[in-house]
Amino acid sequence: MNMSQKMTAEFLGTLWLVLGGCGSAVLAAAFPEVGIGLLGVALAFGLTVLTMAFAIGHISGCHLNPAVSLGLWAGGRFPAAQLLPYIIAQVAGGIAGAGILYLIASGQEGFSLAGGFASNGFAEHSPGGYSMLSVMICEVVMTLFFLIIILGATDERAPKGFAPIAIGLGLTLIHLISIPVSNTSVNPARSTGPALFVGDWAVSQLWLFWVAPIVGAILAGFIYRYFRPAE
Repeated sequence: MNMSQKMTAEFLGTLWLVLGGCGSAVLAAAFPEVGIGLLGVALAFGLTVLTMAFAIGHISGCHLNPAVSLGLWAGGRFPAAQLLPYIIAQVAGGIAGAGILYLIASGQEGFSLAGGFASNGFAEHSPGGYSMLSVMICEVVMTLFFLIIILGATDERAPKGFAPIAIGLGLTLIHLISIPVSNTSVNPARSTGPALFVGDWAVSQLWLFWVAPIVGAILAGFIYRYFRPAE
């Protein structure tokens, strides 16, 4: 596959992740009487990655996340020369997904971005009121284990064909743990899209949801090198 094809796949995949995951939170989580709640939102995020892993994994690797690309690079599984194009495509896809979601959500009378639009935050903007330090630790650790799952499930020594299931369920579990803490990022592109529409506090706090996932992912990449077979 050429780089244009890979970037298009990453753009579409990240768009789907934000539209499906954040869309479930904005449109369906608290829908009267039949809302899907936290469990449903967590599952939606996992399903977006699972479905796209099967759809575009053979095209681009289905990173959908700058932290994943950087973690794979740190683990010796992705070339540095492709990092910038991948990250550009992922962020653009995240913004496009949030834009489509905004067009849908704003069609309802009384819609307001004051509800947060599924943005990530800390302190008063954390769903559970968790401090900046708590959110930072949570995002680093959750992303670290997400990358351990990805690196392990896609290792050539792992059972073949099951990686999308492990990765999708792993992301679901991560959301079940951390939605109350940070609204769950573990993905700078996912955080950037909604934040740009909310502006204000969401943009001012966005730095944490770039720094923490990237730190966690890079740590995971270096840690996973320990499990490489002896040369």
